[in-house]
Amino acid sequence: MRYVEVRREVCMTAREIYEARLVAGTWGNVSAWVDDVMVITPSGMDYGTLSPEDMVIVNGEGEVIEGFFAPSVETPLHLAIYKNRPDVKGIVHVHSPYATAFAVARRPIPVILEETAQAIGHEIPVAPYAHCGSEELAHHVVRTLGQDKKAVLLANHGLITVDVSPSAALRACYIAERTAMITLFAEQIGSINILADEDVKCLYEKFKNYGQKKDR
Repeated sequence: MRYVEVRREVCMTAREIYEARLVAGTWGNVSAWVDDVMVITPSGMDYGTLSPEDMVIVNGEGEVIEGFFAPSVETPLHLAIYKNRPDVKGIVHVHSPYATAFAVARRPIPVILEETAQAIGHEIPVAPYAHCGSEELAHHVVRTLGQDKKAVLLANHGLITVDVSPSAALRACYIAERTAMITLFAEQIGSINILADEDVKCLYEKFKNYGQKKDR
């Protein structure tokens, strides 16, 4: 079996979004890009019982080259992002409740927290509505992500995040969901205060060097 570690990361990320209640049932999907192929979750299977062997490998045209199951219905969306963003190696799509509330309202999630500025670095915009699994949806998301964004809301649908790995993209999901939740709570108390663009940029750049450095 090829790409054992990548399969394991995609599988474990999928199981985590289910256990963390970022999705319900079989909704949502996770993928990784490696050696010009994509490892993605299978369509319509219980995330709670997935194993690395269940992950599906497709080529750049979406054709299954390894795996026993059909790939996620959002395969065209994932492939479109990878083709447009060479920097992206992991994608996570969730239907978490607070972020999805913003998607239903078709309202961007603002940068109100330092952690949002540090880990995402921008307001999370809303891609126009299109049916799930459609080429039209893929087009809208790719255009809204552009060349530098890490997260986008899908109108009346959910949230998608991109990063250098599935686990890194998952972190952005958690932060986006927390930001959406706190925004809604803060608005019940009073008005929200959005961080200035220059502060967001500064925090994002500083966060790149956050944490312990590896031994040389």
